[in-house]
Amino acid sequence: MTFDEHMEEGTTAIAMGELEQAVGHFKKATELQDGSFDAWHSLGMAFMKSQKYVDAIEAGKRAVKINPNDQFGRVSLSMYYQRNGQIPEAEAEAAKAKILGWGGKLLPNEPGEKMKVDG
Repeated sequence: MTFDEHMEEGTTAIAMGELEQAVGHFKKATELQDGSFDAWHSLGMAFMKSQKYVDAIEAGKRAVKINPNDQFGRVSLSMYYQRNGQIPEAEAEAAKAKILGWGGKLLPNEPGEKMKVDG
């Protein structure tokens, strides 16, 4: 199957509540296109719906690493953290999403450095 076919099958599976199949298709999509925000984001959502929050967080981190200025990706990562009981991390991601919603951009920073914003 192609990347697009796995994405389509995964989307259908998640809509039908077939979460294991959705995870399998989205995992295969990430293998075919490791740099796809949509594949990693979809995998995170499938993991969240499966109540596999640690896996959802890891997939969400990969998605926002690919596209750090995607507001929806930040909101989703915040939800994964919240559902895993990691409230400070959830709040930090929600704040980033809010900044993006206001038209700002997140700038790269070094580990341990405070978040930088442009705009």
